[in-house]
Amino acid sequence: MTFKAILWDFGGVLTSSPFDSFARYEAEHGLPKDFLRGVNARNHHTNAWAQFESSQVSLDEFDRLFEDESRALGHAVKGRAVLDLLGGDVRPRMVEVLKRCKQDYHICCLTNNVNMGEGPGMWGTPARAAQVAEVMTMFHQVIESSKIGMRKPDPRIYTFACERMNVAPNEVVYLDDLGVNLKPASALGMHTIKVTGEAQAIADLSAALGIAL
Repeated sequence: MTFKAILWDFGGVLTSSPFDSFARYEAEHGLPKDFLRGVNARNHHTNAWAQFESSQVSLDEFDRLFEDESRALGHAVKGRAVLDLLGGDVRPRMVEVLKRCKQDYHICCLTNNVNMGEGPGMWGTPARAAQVAEVMTMFHQVIESSKIGMRKPDPRIYTFACERMNVAPNEVVYLDDLGVNLKPASALGMHTIKVTGEAQAIADLSAALGIAL
């Protein structure tokens, strides 16, 4: 297969996974293991998180809706508390791979994100936000859920991305750390890679492209 484009998720792929922060928060606050992921996964097309990532609700509304949803599952957690856990650290090796791929492929970032206004937002500190902003400038294109009103895993967003990149789905390699986001892309014809760690992602991408990264 000859690939023309590489589609990248951001958090959990080019940065460390926020799930590590989730686990620490759960341990510190006496919550069941994977409780926060469970809240996010419940009614994942219409829940508070889905609405916030597609800019259907404000930050204050998300804060209240997430607290209501988590309370209904047994433990009330404010939405703002979860947002504070999202900002991972940029993975330098993945950034180098991104630069290498840019020499031969169209590279596009497809990210579910939220509109938190001015300041560092979900990345926690100005320094980390600046790092993220610098990496974002490396892509040929960036597609953000909060700006287009669609979010992964809505099948329409993958078609949208292909149209923006001017490629067919079977000409795309797509990396994401969530299987639920990869399934619609795979069904469309993309070659998908589930990212579970930095070394694994680089090895799998190297194998798919047939080059040493």
